[in-house]
Amino acid sequence: MKNVKLSLAALGIGAMSLFAFKNADPGSVKGTVTPAEAATKVWLMSKSDTLSADISQGKFEIKDIKAGTYNLVIEAKAPYKSIGKEGIPISDSPVDIGEIKLSKQ
Repeated sequence: MKNVKLSLAALGIGAMSLFAFKNADPGSVKGTVTPAEAATKVWLMSKSDTLSADISQGKFEIKDIKAGTYNLVIEAKAPYKSIGKEGIPISDSPVDIGEIKLSKQ
């Protein structure tokens, strides 16, 4: 009987520990680029991490981003010039950058 109570207590403590620590959900960032054919790639950089994604039909999305502050760079095709945005806060909520308009050089 003592072993059963001890096993149940250990099982209860183990079950509670599963809920004690919440894993942080990874963040994401998305947006659009106009003109749609003017850019090829988007980069997201922090002090410790660099991520990228292709831009397809003027749209991009990067997922599974660790929380932190990032700089975003849109890699443009000539004759358009690349553009960046600094200080983008990423947490466990999706971030929509909105429309980024590229200009010619």
